[in-house]
Amino acid sequence: QVQVVESGGGLVQAGGSLRLSCVASGIIFSINDMGWYRQAPGKQRELVAVITSGGSSNYGDSVKGRFTISRDNAKNMVYLQMNSLKPEDTAVYYCNSQVVTPIGLRSSWGQGTQVIVSS
Repeated sequence: QVQVVESGGGLVQAGGSLRLSCVASGIIFSINDMGWYRQAPGKQRELVAVITSGGSSNYGDSVKGRFTISRDNAKNMVYLQMNSLKPEDTAVYYCNSQVVTPIGLRSSWGQGTQVIVSS
């Protein structure tokens, strides 16, 4: 079994910053991509950022230049530094880890952490 847990969400004013963290635990051989997704009320879940085990990253167009994804492979952790936050960034943010386990590759999701940006 693999568990993924996010932390770091909260309420922040527009223009402010937050840092999200995510840790994967369990029987893990290795982790391929790790990423952050978000879902706002009434909208579909969308990609925020993803990072490979080698450190290559991609971002959703709406967050480019404001958000930075990073990871610590030794700790099975991924981070999302969010700067210049806007009210439209308000959403539940989910962490996804592509985990190699003894029984194969598993796409594991966390429960989400709420981010609210006030205007």
